[in-house]
Amino acid sequence: MRQLVNTQQSEAWNGDEGRHWSDHHDRWNAVNEGFDAPLLEAAGIRPADRVLDVGCGAGQTTRLAALAATPGSALGLDLSAPMLARARALAAEEDIDRIAFEQGDAQIHPLPTAGFDVAISRFGIMFFEDPVAAFGNIGRALRPGGRIAFVCMADPARTEWVQVFDAVRAVLQLPAQGVSIPSGPGMFSLADPAVIHRVLAEAAFTDVRTEPVEARGQFGRDIDDAADHLLGSGPVRHLASLLDPAGTDGPSAAGQVRDALTGALAGYEGPGGVRLRTSAWLVTAARP
Repeated sequence: MRQLVNTQQSEAWNGDEGRHWSDHHDRWNAVNEGFDAPLLEAAGIRPADRVLDVGCGAGQTTRLAALAATPGSALGLDLSAPMLARARALAAEEDIDRIAFEQGDAQIHPLPTAGFDVAISRFGIMFFEDPVAAFGNIGRALRPGGRIAFVCMADPARTEWVQVFDAVRAVLQLPAQGVSIPSGPGMFSLADPAVIHRVLAEAAFTDVRTEPVEARGQFGRDIDDAADHLLGSGPVRHLASLLDPAGTDGPSAAGQVRDALTGALAGYEGPGGVRLRTSAWLVTAARP
């Protein structure tokens, strides 16, 4: 990776969090793949298009874009070396041609000017330290008349897994995180559509549109399976660290968190497993 300014995110996604998402890419795709169809429809990828997938992770959306663009191409860009290694392996297994992956920070990565027709992202564009710079860089990589389509988190109060984590905090008697929309970088940094419109306008995009979309992702086959999976995620590891800041009683803290998780997830189990609603914005815009 040649240049980097988003150091905090890079450390996370090249550390435990990136390895967890890489090792369990199929599980996280089951959580988020309900947004694939609306994202690709909004992107309007045509044969021979050159597609840029920002924050591509393990590359599911990149592979779908490459297939839609045939005989065009798709490039996946991400900070995470573990997830990109998985993306390359999966693309090779599926024998997908004209697909590539690069490790880089979208805020400053040297993308080719006017080198793409379409840019897409599935929850990979909320963490920029400087979102205007990032979207400006992406915009310059699009040809005149090119377009961007992405999915980002919406109001956390409408997302059920946020409510589950708040319930876990309450059971563990930890301070409530709340469901307010933050003003800085983070998962909900673009949850306010006014912020989306301002950022994209400052990055020289036009015809900005936001549409609410929701999907119920599968978090596990049953409550125990979902709890076991979530125990390895960054947010849940963070809860365990709050119970045991010194790290001296990790197994006990993890057990308390797991018990609280199974209780909080109980109301979401059905015949199709444990499914939780995620509320998002589907955003489209154009480069003049």
